[in-house]
Amino acid sequence: MSTTEENRPAGEAGGEAARAGRPAAADPELTALYRDIEAAGLRPLWTITEQLLTPTPRPRAVPWLWRAADLRPLAERAIRLVPVERGGERRVLSLTNPGLGGQPYAAGTLWGALQCLGPRETAPAHRHTPGAIRFVTEGEGVWTTVDGDACDMRPGDLVLTPGGAWHDHANGGDGHMYWFDGLDLPMIEALDAIFFEPHPELRQPVVGEHNRSEREFRDGGGTPGDTMVAGAVRGPLDPNPSELLVYRWAETDARLTELAAASDEPLVSLEFTNPRSGASVLPTLSCGMHRVRPGGAARPVRRSGNRIYVVFRGEGHTVLDGRRFDWTAGDMFVVPSWVAEEHHSAAGADLFSLGDDPVLRALGVYREERSPAAQEVTGVFG
Repeated sequence: MSTTEENRPAGEAGGEAARAGRPAAADPELTALYRDIEAAGLRPLWTITEQLLTPTPRPRAVPWLWRAADLRPLAERAIRLVPVERGGERRVLSLTNPGLGGQPYAAGTLWGALQCLGPRETAPAHRHTPGAIRFVTEGEGVWTTVDGDACDMRPGDLVLTPGGAWHDHANGGDGHMYWFDGLDLPMIEALDAIFFEPHPELRQPVVGEHNRSEREFRDGGGTPGDTMVAGAVRGPLDPNPSELLVYRWAETDARLTELAAASDEPLVSLEFTNPRSGASVLPTLSCGMHRVRPGGAARPVRRSGNRIYVVFRGEGHTVLDGRRFDWTAGDMFVVPSWVAEEHHSAAGADLFSLGDDPVLRALGVYREERSPAAQEVTGVFG
């Protein structure tokens, strides 16, 4: 015991020990109280308040980057060695954040993964309560069928598979196909609301021609501008997923080019939207695209909630809480809640993002904080 503690009144010293969760040595009654609290399956709040009510978010997930140089060769080996069939269901390499104790999650609320299909393969049809998105990174010839609508997939395309929708993936070509899988699985698991059901058939029946939702959207007078908004969705919330299931890269690229021409900002962003309501594409997930201008250096921003980025084109680096993460096409990295992020690219780059912000906005706990000054780089990842 320090000299200061020795000179304090016994009651004051005992009170501090109680608040710290340790009984005072000379107080057997307090020792017995803590023993009996534990035996009853209880925890005294006064000993853990600072752990529970933190000044800012303290996610267990840490900023991390998964390199295409590692992902791609492993996926190729998996195509050769691991069959896609009932039981395994999917050939997927899930991003595993080292801060989450071995759980196969990129962040506390987000699943991210690289999925791959070989020539003429089919990933069996099933459905589940978690909502999912697919962002195509490489290859052609694959389609994802969602409740009977076969959506063709090409690089840069975004395909939705809302929670509860039957879906399967089929490769009708002779090459390999790779895409990013994003799900709200950890969030739905935390709510104890996971349901899963395999389809009676390997493939569900395809109804009509491919890309039905896209065709119906066009026939109804929809335009590309109705499917995305500059920046991010701020207001609308919708418990229903978008009925448009596929968002094409050609339209995304054109809109980013328009935004860049009309702005001097080093970074221009858009979010894909539900064309019926203007809300995020899924009630739990936001999907965005971000173009870093050549020589661009975005201002630092902190957000409550988690984000996963997929580098679609180009190379550059992102500074996360002072640590530099260098990336190139095909790399994936995660930005946990309230980590300061700023993106840089000498030659220009396009980044896809997946976030959980629709849920935070629905609950009224979303926050964002921007800084005019660049972060000091204190370390480099890798």
